[in-house]
Amino acid sequence: MEPLKIAIIGDYNFTFNAHHATNLSLDHASIFLDVEINYYWIKISDAAQQKPAYFSQYDAFWIAPGPYQNSFFLNGIFKRLIEINKPVLATGESFKIFMEFLIAANNLNVVGDKLISENLSSGPYFEQIEITPNSRIFAKLYENFTTTELTATRYSLYPKLLDDLAGEWIDIEAKNQFDDTEIFSVKELTFFVVCAFYPQVSSTRDIPHPIIYTFLKSAAPWLLLAND
Repeated sequence: MEPLKIAIIGDYNFTFNAHHATNLSLDHASIFLDVEINYYWIKISDAAQQKPAYFSQYDAFWIAPGPYQNSFFLNGIFKRLIEINKPVLATGESFKIFMEFLIAANNLNVVGDKLISENLSSGPYFEQIEITPNSRIFAKLYENFTTTELTATRYSLYPKLLDDLAGEWIDIEAKNQFDDTEIFSVKELTFFVVCAFYPQVSSTRDIPHPIIYTFLKSAAPWLLLAND
């Protein structure tokens, strides 16, 4: 069986703990699933210039946390990833950028209201949040994993925005103790999960994060059959 090829789209910086943790968490998941993977960091500006055939060589895509050199390029990347319908996991700052992409793509803010808060986390350290799964699938994922997650990005969404999006475009998968959305998935796609927190930071070799190994499983149907 060929190794899974995972594209990590982001502006890698080895001094950022969340970037280092992204690599480690994929290693944890691959060991847990007993599957070989190769992962490749691709700068956002480079990914934005690629044609569809370029994306077809990868089995799954991870939109890494920021900071980003130019987050504007993510909009075109999001559009492309939705079109090809391969597994996507987005974490950290990309939560807000993807929400803004959905708002613009579906014309949900014609009067220009502020629908998403600025980052409510402050300071140089990760803060703890408590996850409450909102769906059967995510309740099962967290059945044997801590619901305490670590984050440096937390956002509050305008309630009407959530009502509009949840009706047709997204499923709210989990909220935090402040009743803010922490995880959502895009409807009618194989696996497109967006987390405001950083699941990679909570992953360990002994206990890999269930969202991350489920992301890998979704990239290969034979993994789903072998491990379910």
